[in-house]
Amino acid sequence: MKKKLLAFLLMAAMLLSLVACGGTNTGNTGNTGNTGNTGDTATNDTGDTADTGATEVANKNKPLVWFNRQPSNSSTGELDMNALTFNENTYYVGFDANQGAELQGTMILDYIKANIDSIDKNNDGIIGYVLAIGDIGHNDSIARTRGVRSALGTAVEKDGVIDSTPVGTNVDGTSAFVQDGTLEVNGKTYTVRELASQEMKNSAGATWDAATAGNAIGTWASSFGDQIDIVASNNDGMGMAMFNAWSKANGIPTFGYDANSDAVAAIAEGYGGTISQHADVQAYLTLRVLRNALDGVDIDTGIGTEDDAGNVLSPDVFYYDEATRSYYALNVAVTADNYEDFLDSTVTYAPVSNQLDASAHPEKSVWLNIYNSADNFLGSTYQPLLQNYDDLLNLKVEYIAGDGQTEANITNRLSNPSAYDAFAINMVKTDNAASYTTLLNQ
Repeated sequence: MKKKLLAFLLMAAMLLSLVACGGTNTGNTGNTGNTGNTGDTATNDTGDTADTGATEVANKNKPLVWFNRQPSNSSTGELDMNALTFNENTYYVGFDANQGAELQGTMILDYIKANIDSIDKNNDGIIGYVLAIGDIGHNDSIARTRGVRSALGTAVEKDGVIDSTPVGTNVDGTSAFVQDGTLEVNGKTYTVRELASQEMKNSAGATWDAATAGNAIGTWASSFGDQIDIVASNNDGMGMAMFNAWSKANGIPTFGYDANSDAVAAIAEGYGGTISQHADVQAYLTLRVLRNALDGVDIDTGIGTEDDAGNVLSPDVFYYDEATRSYYALNVAVTADNYEDFLDSTVTYAPVSNQLDASAHPEKSVWLNIYNSADNFLGSTYQPLLQNYDDLLNLKVEYIAGDGQTEANITNRLSNPSAYDAFAINMVKTDNAASYTTLLNQ
């Protein structure tokens, strides 16, 4: 009996040993609920689709678009190619500043010629203008100042380029930064003079400041108002501030830039004209290049090449400069002849207003900042357009508004870049791209 019991216990021990050995079956080493199967995918916490078990996309490799402010040296205008080539999916979106600047200057000159019999209010033979300068270190502002001076014959060259330095006041025409121009119309010769110009920077350091421009026109008007025949501005925000503060009541044509809805509507009330920088095209491009990079498709998709929803841009509204990885929208003059076509600046551009299929283009998250919450063009035109396009392109965008003074006010709110799939950056100063790329490199 004892022998039978011992044999039974030995048999039981052997069975237990076999069961234990079955838990380390080397034939199932790779099968852990399929988490190691590289054929399966899962969405990581950044919204990117990645092979399960693979590392997330590093922030430094995520799509990045600079917009509205091109990374560049604010003193020389030299482009910051380190920023523009930060990674293989980095681009810039803006507009052709030189073409637009030339267009603005030509628009003002054409207006003077067409209204020469009434424009010289005090009949002194001098067409006097004042100029609101947005930011002396901003390439677009510099271009617009040069465009006005070039067209009106008041430009002076320095180191081979037109000097864009503000003159302060120049009522007597002796400034070293400009010269008196000459204009002959209907057999009569007129002098064209830049009476005054200044950078519109407020006490806190914010540039392109409309309130400062409104105050400046009041000062100029009280000092030499009857000599002012034209008011010119680097943008509509400052232009409208001067128009509402003084020039509208005094019948002085005012010219701006951006084609903001309020400025376009004011053309019916005497605002001289403005320039549309095709913000509808720019806003689309800003988000489209990110969408394409996130989808892993050719960057020209839905831009110069029709996409699967039928979106495509024609070459008469934009161009791409491969050397600087930059997309530029082209400009259009908005005057009394065509302003009714531009009354709503927040309408998407029809050829690229088709909804993308969410199954083929799934939702992705984008961090996007506007350099200054008070900027009239970006706040009232550009951001509403972005918000229309983000839905069409299936992008969930977080909009961050800065104070227009320091990058830190913006970068402090980019504490977790890993939470986003892509970035769209509008710097306070064009020199400061490294403030952002340093964060993405961490």
